[in-house]
Amino acid sequence: MGISKQYLKTKPVCKVTFTVPAKDAEKVSVIGDFNNWDPSKNELKKLKTGTFKGTLDLPKENSFEFKYLIDGNHSNDPEADAYRWNDYAGAENAVLEL
Repeated sequence: MGISKQYLKTKPVCKVTFTVPAKDAEKVSVIGDFNNWDPSKNELKKLKTGTFKGTLDLPKENSFEFKYLIDGNHSNDPEADAYRWNDYAGAENAVLEL
């Protein structure tokens, strides 16, 4: 898994690319407080290599909690900037600092 960030000089956004190696998966989404935890909003595209990838424009100078939803199973990114306990979910969420 991986996260890459590209800050834009002309706009107050950061292009964040999420990469998830999941060859056997059918569907991978990135869910978080930036999309109201809705898996239909940010499905990642499956590449020929079996890796899922997608880019989001997110506002700079913000912190977001997120997870991956891989065929219905939640997963954190080991390369996240931090992890935060979430009482509602009863689990830790990955944190993205922009």
